[in-house]
This record gives sequence, structure tokens and C-alpha cells, in this order.
Amino acid sequence: MNKDKFYMDIAISHAKNAAKNGEVPVGAVIVRDDEIISVGANRRETDKNALSHAEIIAINEACKKLGGWRLSDCTLYVTLEPCPMCAGAIVNSRIKRVVYGTRDAKAGALGSVLNMNSYPLNHKIGLCTGVCESECAGLLSDFFKELRK
Repeated sequence: MNKDKFYMDIAISHAKNAAKNGEVPVGAVIVRDDEIISVGANRRETDKNALSHAEIIAINEACKKLGGWRLSDCTLYVTLEPCPMCAGAIVNSRIKRVVYGTRDAKAGALGSVLNMNSYPLNHKIGLCTGVCESECAGLLSDFFKELRK
């Protein structure tokens, strides 16, 4: 099994747990040197906080664990393309690479609606997209179908 799929499967398990808690199923994992540094899952409803996205939670925990704000040697695996807030946090934390599962046609900021890498910012994000795409997309569509019932 390749590394990207291995870590994305872990992000997917966190997304599934988020869904069980009534959260939009998005999971994130931050990895450095083949070691999981932190994980996150959406908690906006639970925390009653717009900032409680999976990526923000994972970035916050990684900074605490590593003792600094620069995550320049880390890869972030996330089931859904990051939104503008999360993409900004990724740029600001200097995450080297982002691997995401499925595009977000309504709020994606790494290629779908806008592309953070197209701006003259001080950091460019390495990207790999479409890892476990159908499973990640299916989690979201199943969640919203159930919500509409």
C-alpha cells in the first residue's frame, strides 16, 4: 500500500467518527518522517465554533507537539479540499505538502474555487489530489443525504 493511501485511510476513519458525532465528515492527519504528529476531525457543531475545522485542529495540535509554528517538514492528509481559512493556515504554518481526497466545488481553496498557490504568497504548497477520492466524496454525499431525510 502506498503511503498516501495509508495516511488517507486514517484521515477517513477520523471523518467517519466526525459523522457519527453529527459533524460534516472531514478528517485530517499531519505526518512528519512517517510518524503521525496529529489528527483532527470537524468539530464545528460540537464546539459551536466556526474555526473547528479538521485541518485547524490538526495544525494546532502539531504546533503544540512539535513546539513551534513552522510545520515545513510535514504533510497534511485531509479528506476534503481545504477551505480558504484552512488553506491560509496551511500557508502560514509552512506545511510542505497537502494530500486531499475530494475537491470542494463550493469552498475549495487549493484548486476548485480558488487556488492559494496562484497568489504571490511567501509559501507554495505541494499538492496531491484525488487520493481515495470516491470514498471521501461518498462520505460527504451520504452524510448530506441522511441529513436531508
